[in-house]
Amino acid sequence: MSTTNVTGRAVVLGGSIGGLLAARVLSESYAKVTVFDRDELPTEAADRKGVPQSGHSHGLLARGRQVLEELFPGLTADLTAQGAAAIDIQRDCLWVNDGHRIPRVASGLEGLCVSRPALEAYVRDRVRALPTVEVRDRCEAVGLLADGGTVTGARVLPRGGAEEHHDADLVVDATGRGNRGPTWLAELGYQPPVEDRVDPRTVYVSRDYRRVPGDTNWSAFISSPSPAAPYGGVAIAAEGDRWMVTLLGIGPDQAPPTDGEGYLAFAGRLPAPELHALLSRAEPLGPPTRMRLPTSVRRRYEHLTRLPEGFLAVADAMCSFNPAYGQGMTVAAVEAMVLRDCLRQGRRELPRRFFAGAAKVVDVPWDMAVGADLRHPTIAGPRSRRTRFLNGYVTRLHAAAARHPEVGRRFLSVANLMTPPPGLFAPGIVARVLWPGRPGTPQVARPEPMTSIEQPAARVEELAAR
Repeated sequence: MSTTNVTGRAVVLGGSIGGLLAARVLSESYAKVTVFDRDELPTEAADRKGVPQSGHSHGLLARGRQVLEELFPGLTADLTAQGAAAIDIQRDCLWVNDGHRIPRVASGLEGLCVSRPALEAYVRDRVRALPTVEVRDRCEAVGLLADGGTVTGARVLPRGGAEEHHDADLVVDATGRGNRGPTWLAELGYQPPVEDRVDPRTVYVSRDYRRVPGDTNWSAFISSPSPAAPYGGVAIAAEGDRWMVTLLGIGPDQAPPTDGEGYLAFAGRLPAPELHALLSRAEPLGPPTRMRLPTSVRRRYEHLTRLPEGFLAVADAMCSFNPAYGQGMTVAAVEAMVLRDCLRQGRRELPRRFFAGAAKVVDVPWDMAVGADLRHPTIAGPRSRRTRFLNGYVTRLHAAAARHPEVGRRFLSVANLMTPPPGLFAPGIVARVLWPGRPGTPQVARPEPMTSIEQPAARVEELAAR
């Protein structure tokens, strides 16, 4: 494997987590990297217009923490010194899936409880400190520059100023959910990518509470919605001695209330009483805030037969997930590592190689999130045989995880992008999922019978791969 010489210039359009991580990786291969963002970027951890979801609970999965620690050594120690909480994702979190609790035992899956503004501010400061990177705010991306089949730069409009043209060997679209990358490509005569869309029909309502030492024996609470109970709740211990709490409802008439009394009552509907108990005694730090989750969109750049050189899309500009599953920041981090690997192999056909590699990264969390959404009858979307099979299997897996800590750990390892999905179909896991009840283990209500699943493990894995 050859290492690319540090030459040329790269431009990153968008200064959120995805764009900053791309800039960090690009700084290893390009002599100059400029990041443009249309917001006025805060000098400290603060909400901003371009990240409307920043005040809601966020998740940094184990793989995301691992990548960020590699790109920014000392990140975990620095953020915990600022009040974030380093956790074992199984031992220190109370997980409730379909009403089943995952046993809280040490797993070795390392996570980090931190707010989105604090994490983004830290990453932005580290990127700004790189000698070859410049971050410019109050600059809106308005289009691309091209010469033949190559993107050669970007058009940028500073707030209150005249349009600027910035030449570049590589332009990275990191402008988020509302990006215009497909439109920019169409303006250059390229076919826009096909889009896969799923509307999660989910409403978030979030509220912060004061956190005092010893008020719980867990650092995070996750109660996932199910078809039988289409509502859930999340609480994470965050910097500033606070709990960041998010309640959510899926489908019509399930939105959490935005008044204090109704909000507390909604938390009492969750199958685990711990969150309601916490909110009953904790001091609110502000009013509840509401957000209707946008449609999840995956842009299939990897399927385009004609791509310009010199242009990439990353993070939400390529795939914007249902944020209820906390995957977005981690996927952006793993995509950055794909970009690093591609650049270390050279710049020839970089877009095609990157989009192919990134698609493999996106496949797993996209399938998990969309599959979970499609469990709910109120969510529109195609339900293939594979989707129905996997959802049925995961239903049984949640029940088995309540009896067997190792099943819970495997599920969390896959959900945290540390283990490939076939790990859910290892013989020892399948045996515990399909044949519940072993001497000395507590029994729980069995899920509804399934068709075509009482089969050997090899056949189960074959069906899942279809």
